[in-house]
Amino acid sequence: MLGVGETAPDFSFRLPDGSSRTLGSYRGRAVILFFFPTANTTGCTVETRGFSRDYDDFQRAGVELIGVSVDSSETLAAFAQKCGSRFPIVGDPSKQIVRAYGVLGLLGFARRVTFLVDAEGRIEDVVQGMLPGPHLEGSKKWIAGRLARP
Repeated sequence: MLGVGETAPDFSFRLPDGSSRTLGSYRGRAVILFFFPTANTTGCTVETRGFSRDYDDFQRAGVELIGVSVDSSETLAAFAQKCGSRFPIVGDPSKQIVRAYGVLGLLGFARRVTFLVDAEGRIEDVVQGMLPGPHLEGSKKWIAGRLARP
């Protein structure tokens, strides 16, 4: 798994409107990149709804959000709508992205890992664990710390 100080690997993804983006296109802005096992499960729903609920706070702090799981884009489009997500939730059924970040779990799902990436594309912190709460709280603390810097 990638660690603090490493460069976040770039990847491309399709947005719901059909356009494409890359992680690299967010350079100049910090990014919270959260991986979750699978859509429509309790923990993943709680986590995604939590990030969705606080999305405006992250945006005000100059931070983008991107969620990733190995589900299909179709499944994740419905999941994003169910969770009220206004940020990209990326399908990675080929598992290329989860492998690049070293978060592919034993059963073929992404492990729940959140990478906190600075504006230059370097990983500043990593939150790991199965429970969704620490990922949202760790992200909020990271934002608070960034805002407190001169």
